[in-house]
Amino acid sequence: MDEVLLRSLIPGVIGVLVRRGADFAAAEDAVQDALVEAVRVWPDDPPRDPKGWLVTVAWRRFLDATRAEASRRRREEAVEEEPAPGAVPGGDDTLHLYFLCAHPSLTPSSAVALTLRAVGGLTTRQIARAYLVPEATMAQRISRAKRTVSGVRFERPGDVSTVLRVLYLVFNEGYSGDVDLAAEAIRLTRQLAAAIDHPEVAGLLALMLLHHARRAARTAPDGSLVPLAEQDRGRWDTGAIAEGVRILQAALARDRLGEYQAQAAVAALHADAPTAAETDWVQIVEWYDELARLTQSPVVRLNRAVAVGEADGPRAGLAALAEVDGSLPRYAAVSAYLHERDGDPETAARLYAEAARKAQNAAERDHLTRQAARLNSRPQ
Repeated sequence: MDEVLLRSLIPGVIGVLVRRGADFAAAEDAVQDALVEAVRVWPDDPPRDPKGWLVTVAWRRFLDATRAEASRRRREEAVEEEPAPGAVPGGDDTLHLYFLCAHPSLTPSSAVALTLRAVGGLTTRQIARAYLVPEATMAQRISRAKRTVSGVRFERPGDVSTVLRVLYLVFNEGYSGDVDLAAEAIRLTRQLAAAIDHPEVAGLLALMLLHHARRAARTAPDGSLVPLAEQDRGRWDTGAIAEGVRILQAALARDRLGEYQAQAAVAALHADAPTAAETDWVQIVEWYDELARLTQSPVVRLNRAVAVGEADGPRAGLAALAEVDGSLPRYAAVSAYLHERDGDPETAARLYAEAARKAQNAAERDHLTRQAARLNSRPQ
């Protein structure tokens, strides 16, 4: 079985069913049934037209389910005649499904799960394992999401920024279990970039590639985090970096700057530095200024304080940090780092310990705890 082919066909097959009158939830269920049948039949009897085969089987499954429910007789009247067999119309429905799955009425977690299921082609079990939740819990989440969007017209214009935010959330989940969500996010964003000509889509793809290029160097053999400045840059994926930079340069040349392009520019400057000491922090501060203007994000201002501390010294960084909301996640960690660089290890140790208590995952907590222990064990 060609799993990649199957997953690539899912959006188009769902789109055909929706255009024929199925609502999104029913269409997605029917396509899942057709996929199960494909896994059973195709190894011994592969079809000449895989998409057409899936459409035919999924449509029949949809009709069977519709006719079995007496409470949905109005829909039964609309679909009582099956279209004649024939070639399936061309066209890429992926983009429409992205917009539907990123509907503003969905919570971010539901939108991500629905995107992975309907556009990514992952099973409920795979998504549940990736999120480390029971399969029943994820099934309920996906079912609620499908009910929410079932009445939305398929032709409804979508919001690109919402779609990009969902893909960014998928990427930031990283990976666990048998599904690599970071790689999956890159695959989905490539699909979107092929379907729509938009500089921010390109910016997000470049950002993902540049961050993902450093993945192998981010952790030590024991699983502990390795800070950017200490990473072995020889382990970075130069091919992904080159592709990310190329995509970013083409997007920036269109002079329609957005937040993902600006974030990618920061990542590109890190990737371009042969060593941590050669990082162009002055340019990075300038890009963070652009990001702050574009987003008004307090997290951007927090990251900017780090960059200012590298470009102009820790005192300047602490001054920039003083203008940031102290309740932000990672505020204590940034403050600890700048205080250590400013020659105040006692304050830094206390802040590292505070940051460890507030850490959002075990790897980050362990790293910050080790930083505090390192300073506390220094010779007096």
